[in-house]
Amino acid sequence: MVTRTKTDSWWSTAALGAVVIALCYGFARYAYGPFVPRFSETFGLTTVGVGVLGGLSTAGYGLGLLLAPRTSARSARGTVLLAAAAATLGLGLMALAPHVVVFGAGITVAGSGAGLVSPGVAQLIGETVGARTRDRAQTWANTGTGLGLAASAFTPLLAFGWPAIWAAFAALGVVVTLIAWRALPRSPGVPDAAGPVRGMVPLLVNSVLIGVTSAPYWTFSTSRLAETGLGPVAATWCWAAIGVAGLLGGLAGRAAGRAGLRAVNLATWTLAAAGIALLALPHPGVPVALLSGALFGVTYMALTGLCILWAARLFPDRPARGITWSFAGLGAGQTVASPLAGAAAAGIGSAAVFGLTALVALTAWTQLHPRLGPP
Repeated sequence: MVTRTKTDSWWSTAALGAVVIALCYGFARYAYGPFVPRFSETFGLTTVGVGVLGGLSTAGYGLGLLLAPRTSARSARGTVLLAAAAATLGLGLMALAPHVVVFGAGITVAGSGAGLVSPGVAQLIGETVGARTRDRAQTWANTGTGLGLAASAFTPLLAFGWPAIWAAFAALGVVVTLIAWRALPRSPGVPDAAGPVRGMVPLLVNSVLIGVTSAPYWTFSTSRLAETGLGPVAATWCWAAIGVAGLLGGLAGRAAGRAGLRAVNLATWTLAAAGIALLALPHPGVPVALLSGALFGVTYMALTGLCILWAARLFPDRPARGITWSFAGLGAGQTVASPLAGAAAAGIGSAAVFGLTALVALTAWTQLHPRLGPP
């Protein structure tokens, strides 16, 4: 257990935060999707059952977000540790689940860890990292999601049964939790300050737009690649490209410090639209599919990292509160857009859905108006 001042180097706290975020998002939340066929076979799930379990994960995520501002006000370090413990417990319950009810409980608990972790890490960095390097620390820590995706991408190809893989995820969670408990810095904390903040609406709109435009990719990109003739191994490589390229999203903090938050945000949105639009092509092929995954990965991590910086500027003393609202907006956008994209794909085809989603992403350019953009 380490106590540091704001004059210490920022990279160690950012790295530890990234590892815990990798556990909570890459393993406890997003690894569920590629294993759906195996879960369905084990528990006899219908598409409705798969949707219910996905909803439980989202419900847990929302519960974690609701708790995060209060727990972060008491202890940012404690919130990060609680997130790691919840993710680990949830993964363990899923691995040992004798029936679908226990499995559903596990996925809910695991989802709550993802809801807790980003506000907790952001608050801890805000309290322990100096102002000069804080933006870099925030955006690099946020790339932990990409790290987790890259680390878990190829696990569906393993010959082991999914319970053994999930047990390995839980064991890794124990190790990560212990390392975080030993090495995360302590901080004195700051009093919680509730109440509205001027300029919050543009951040919420931006966050909802991230959710709306990312949901079709997270949910339907693999099936879209299958439609174009790519096999499961190629699709796995594209999923890995999302995670590996996402690690570069940490550069957004330094770029925002040099060019400004608004300019970097709009440039990132433009690249995001391009990456999504590539899956609207009739026959993208492996190189274009990999480029699409890489563009989506780096821009998604960059955009969420820029949301953290945006929220931290609105709530300089309580970044966890602003990030909670931002990520809640993102989750709401994903929740609404995923079924809408599915219904649209059934009517007009998935290629058209990706093309329309890219156009929606370009509406971010309305942020050129001073009242609609970041401070």
